[in-house]
Amino acid sequence: QVRKILDLVQSKGEEVSEYFIYVLQKVTDAYYELQPWLDEIGYQPSENILSKPVENTDPVSRYYQKLRYELGRDSKFVMSYAQREEMLLEEIYSNNIMELLTFTNESLGKVSQPEALFDDTVGLINEDGETIYVYGDAGIGKSILLQKIQSLWAKQDLDIGAKFFFRFRCRMFSCFKENEAICLKDLLFKYNCYPDQDPAEVFHHILHFPHTVLFTFDGFDEIYSNFDLSSVPEMCSPNEPIHPLVLLVNLLRGKLLKGSKKILTARTGTEIQRNIIRKKVLLRGFSSSNLKEYTAMFFKDEGQRTLVLNQLEANPSLCSLCSVPLFCWIIFKCYEHFHSMFDSHEIPDCSVTLTDVFLVMVEVHLSRSLKTGLLKNNTRSQAETFRSRKESLLALGEIAYKGMENSLFVFEQEEVSAVNISEEDLQLGFLRTVQGYSGCDDQSIYEFLHLTLQSFFTALFLVIEEKVGSKQLLKFFNESSSTNTTQPTCLRIPWLRKQLAGGDPFRNNEHFHFTNLFLCGLLSRSRQKLLRHLVLPSVIKRKRKTLFTYLGESMKSHLKNLTRARLPNYYQLQVQPNFVWMLRCLYETQSEKVGKLAAKCMRANYVKLTYCNAYSADCSAISFVMHHVQKRLGLDLDNNNINDYGVKQLLPCFSKLAVIRLSVNQITDHGVRILYEELSKYQIVTFLGLYNNQITDVGAKYVAKLIEECSSLQYVKIGANKITTEGGKCLAQAIQKNKMMFEIGMWGNRVGDEGAKAFAEALRNHPRLTNVSLAFNGITSEGGRSIAEAMQHNDSVRIFWLTKNDLDDEAAMSFAEMLKVNKKLVHLWLIQNQITAKGAKYLSEALKENTAIKEV
Repeated sequence: QVRKILDLVQSKGEEVSEYFIYVLQKVTDAYYELQPWLDEIGYQPSENILSKPVENTDPVSRYYQKLRYELGRDSKFVMSYAQREEMLLEEIYSNNIMELLTFTNESLGKVSQPEALFDDTVGLINEDGETIYVYGDAGIGKSILLQKIQSLWAKQDLDIGAKFFFRFRCRMFSCFKENEAICLKDLLFKYNCYPDQDPAEVFHHILHFPHTVLFTFDGFDEIYSNFDLSSVPEMCSPNEPIHPLVLLVNLLRGKLLKGSKKILTARTGTEIQRNIIRKKVLLRGFSSSNLKEYTAMFFKDEGQRTLVLNQLEANPSLCSLCSVPLFCWIIFKCYEHFHSMFDSHEIPDCSVTLTDVFLVMVEVHLSRSLKTGLLKNNTRSQAETFRSRKESLLALGEIAYKGMENSLFVFEQEEVSAVNISEEDLQLGFLRTVQGYSGCDDQSIYEFLHLTLQSFFTALFLVIEEKVGSKQLLKFFNESSSTNTTQPTCLRIPWLRKQLAGGDPFRNNEHFHFTNLFLCGLLSRSRQKLLRHLVLPSVIKRKRKTLFTYLGESMKSHLKNLTRARLPNYYQLQVQPNFVWMLRCLYETQSEKVGKLAAKCMRANYVKLTYCNAYSADCSAISFVMHHVQKRLGLDLDNNNINDYGVKQLLPCFSKLAVIRLSVNQITDHGVRILYEELSKYQIVTFLGLYNNQITDVGAKYVAKLIEECSSLQYVKIGANKITTEGGKCLAQAIQKNKMMFEIGMWGNRVGDEGAKAFAEALRNHPRLTNVSLAFNGITSEGGRSIAEAMQHNDSVRIFWLTKNDLDDEAAMSFAEMLKVNKKLVHLWLIQNQITAKGAKYLSEALKENTAIKEV
């Protein structure tokens, strides 16, 4: 057949022959095996041929075009929480902080654009892995990030060599029945986009070129299945029908379509086996600049935008909630209602809890459904609005509760009808229909707009349903506190390994945590006025007593079992991430009595909260408890996501903070200014840790003023920031004036030689400075000579780090001369400089005259 085609084309002459080759070049999907030959001969069509159209009827090309069109259409809009309007993704998407991590959660840097996730020059931790694992707390922006990536691909703005894009919401797999079996081709085509022509050929092309396929799997932690396939062998045949969950796992493990690109999202705490992960990405939410960008996109009117930003600045508790994109969206959508609620153009400077925000969101939705007269505004109070739709709230709460009991997040029409949810209730917009789910015949399938909304309605049901007893009320506290002693499976799915007694290793408990948090908020004293319109006061009283008794007892038990240590002047308490959830629940109660009890039960004045995934909003909860500690306080918040808003939320604690560690927390110069203004008032701080933030020379000047004005300050860690010569000089001059300074850590800044000279003057004759790090600061021999000369006149420094600079043999000679004079220095680090054997010889000769030093 090929021979006959070639003979026919050749018989038509040169022009037809050239056009024939041009067709082969243009229709790459069909003639991919010929592309290397065309490249080899360097074929370039003539202008005459270029002017002739080529109609591409190849099934693969047609499918690619159809897939691009459908995914572009589906990703163009974002549905609002009222489900009555759609917003363009381009007008509402704002970048999130995306931090690349190692397997041990050490930072490898940040990326600002979704495209950068696919760049292997940064953040690659496992070359054999194929999955980019993106995780973060509920509402942090995982789903909308995937929608943005989908939109970029559809517009051909995602240049990663992906010709096919298949997206899945993982909760879909919970809908498949135990006996269902499908093949890979059906999973790809039936639940995404079906080819109009020759599906077999399209599938064959995908199998032949798996590296051109991009998958997104959203919400891996939301899969719930009782289906036990532990006895089923690993399957890697693309044609064999089998349960969809097996297909999912084998795709992620590379047993199917090996070489394809994959992005998997999950909530914090979902463990994934290392061998499938290529990159690990933590979403941290909005930075202050992200929030301003998002505000500008959301509020087009400049006057309104300015008013919003001013009010957020005036209310740090509300502002800190806005660092989580979901909560920010809710707050902005309810913004006008906040105004009417407080009867003011400004939100008062008061504590705003997450329960407050969700109550207002629900009120706004309910208010929109109420009928009002012509030209009349709805003037009903919040209590009246809730009372008018009590039955709707109960029905929504009941289905939320039933789902939460089994960690189910999708509901069939039959389940919705069983709890008497009417069409009018559905129009409220809390539940939405979803497409692409199997195993449910032709019924409509529903889900709450967000997982946190299901948690809220579950808590509301527990409060306003009078039949709920004590055991049922506290049910999810027991669920969220249960510990699993089994080893995690490859992908935390029960059937990947024989299930062991002790619980489901797949389950992520964050939805239970949110339910408990909202329960505490709804049963707080400030909510009783609202609730008495929905449930008898005696019922509220009984449930409040049950909850608060449980909180007190469980808090004592939790704190009693935490790791403790005796430090000089401090009793240290080492906490775990669950401690943050406990603080969040206590904060929602807004009970000073509960806060005081928690502070008393801690029996510690140094709290180590490192690596607890604490956000800026959590600082409200931390302050809520910590400001009740009677003694001077040490607070270690290193390696969290506090940022400037969180620093502001710590204001109630500053009068007692003697140790404050905020390293690796996205803090900018604005946050440092707050620290200076507050800490300088009380003059008790001894240790300030600000390593690896986003501090420039502006922030360095505030730290310098604090060093100069606060004689109690002895330890400052401010390395790995963006401090240059100007900031370095200010810090050095401040240290020169503060005669109590014991340690300064400047590793990883860029103070250069001029900054080094300033530090040399600070070192000269300083009476107490003992540990100094100027490593990795761009210091050459000029700066090195100044430091070495000054150190001849210093008797206090015992440890000096100068690693990773540009010191050469000439600098080594100066340090050798210094060692002949300075007999107090114990450790001198000069590795990773430009020192050769010649410089080493100078140093070794000097050691003959210095027997005090232990290490060079």
